[in-house]
Amino acid sequence: MLRIFRRNRDENSKQTSDAVQPSRQRWFGRILGLLRSSHLNDEVWEELEEILISSDVGVETSLRIIQELRDRVKREDVDDPDQVFQYLKDSLVAELEIEGADQLWLDEAPVDPPYVILMVGVNGVGKTTSIAKLAQRFTNDGKHVILGAADTFRAAAIEQLEILGRQVGVDVISHQFGADPGAVAYDAYQASKARGADVLIVDTAGRLHTKSNLMEELKKVDRVLKRLNPAAPHQVLLTLDATTGHNGLAQAKSFKEAVGCTGIFLAKLDGTARGGVVLAIKHELQVPILFIGTGEKLEDLASFDSREFVDSLLAPVS
Repeated sequence: MLRIFRRNRDENSKQTSDAVQPSRQRWFGRILGLLRSSHLNDEVWEELEEILISSDVGVETSLRIIQELRDRVKREDVDDPDQVFQYLKDSLVAELEIEGADQLWLDEAPVDPPYVILMVGVNGVGKTTSIAKLAQRFTNDGKHVILGAADTFRAAAIEQLEILGRQVGVDVISHQFGADPGAVAYDAYQASKARGADVLIVDTAGRLHTKSNLMEELKKVDRVLKRLNPAAPHQVLLTLDATTGHNGLAQAKSFKEAVGCTGIFLAKLDGTARGGVVLAIKHELQVPILFIGTGEKLEDLASFDSREFVDSLLAPVS
């Protein structure tokens, strides 16, 4: 049995709150004040819709959430603004939850190490930095981590991963620029077994200009890992850049179709005031968000919890 993920609840809550501060200050933090300031008339409902839409939740999802909230308030004859606020929070939490996603956070999992994480995503979204953050978190938890530099199409990608690996203090298995990514994944897995590693994180290429070739290479890496261990990769994490909002969702769907992503690492959430994109991502991809990037340091990483996220996002501001 291998303990995969641990999380310090207090630290995780603080990291999440810090990450959503721009969105809370700009949009969501004024919702409770709005509800308390006036009766629940059409103007208030329209302003709530505007807050959700402007924060990148998406028009269709925003309209549906508010309409369902209006229907519930009318059906239950509720006029207490604090109760309506709680109903809205419950609705947003329900929007973000995916059945079975919480199983990842069980203290123990029956895994024959190494636990293999395949990281995918387009260039520039913060994928390599996200890998280093995960490696740092695992290392802090006392796990032996190895990184595989299977983005062999950019010499800079190999070099960047090696630099970050040295910063974290973990080994990086790499080949020369232009090598077969499947061969790198193979060697990284074999090295992980030989060295008794608990976790193997494999980086991959994200070249949009040759998308069809890219997806075939990803499928090949996936097949190589499965031949070595039918359960691998145990997670396929899609890295998305929160600052790009809806623009990254079409690209994300291509990765999901190619390698069946099991979770999302949402990078740079602290860098946008449109944190509502979290709801849009879940609605469009139906893949659970597992981690969020909360800052620039390697320690700036939080495990995603829908209730914790919504509570932090909607915390009132003056």
